[in-house]
Amino acid sequence: MAEELPMLVTRYLDGDQNSLAQLIDRFRGQVYGLCYRMLRQREDAEDATQETFFRVAKNLHRWDSTRAFEPWLLTIAGNRCRTLLSKRKRKPNVLTLEFPVEDENSRQRRAAVLLAEEIELALSGIREQYRIAFELFHHHQLEYSEIAVELDVPLGTVKTWVHRARREIVLKLQNRGVVYESTK
Repeated sequence: MAEELPMLVTRYLDGDQNSLAQLIDRFRGQVYGLCYRMLRQREDAEDATQETFFRVAKNLHRWDSTRAFEPWLLTIAGNRCRTLLSKRKRKPNVLTLEFPVEDENSRQRRAAVLLAEEIELALSGIREQYRIAFELFHHHQLEYSEIAVELDVPLGTVKTWVHRARREIVLKLQNRGVVYESTK
């Protein structure tokens, strides 16, 4: 499958629009998943996914075929999401009133969503290599060796990046008062 990727790119650059459709079909789920995790809104995730593939099509001639495609693609998607998030911050908030009845399960779900948002926020503020390695390991469940191949770096580097990402995320969560340092 990875061997046919450069061939799809070459065919697209030669004018075959069907090859772009195949490329989009192959990666749409991963890109949408990343966008949804970052943006937490279906419509925004769909917009970011569409914008990602528009940018990929526009800049596919810049992709270095000696490097892994997926990290390049996911970096573009992450950048689109960060752009949307920064636009959101500039818009005034709309007040909505909701009075849900909370039970223990809904409180736990809400706490889990809030923690996930805090982790995504912390993740967006760390070094790009660390973030990509962390996401490939935790979100895409790739093995360290698979990530090393994808990112074209030594295995030890991948382990270091994932470890540093975890450490930075924990520090950011501690600084925001989301988690507390263990006293063990």
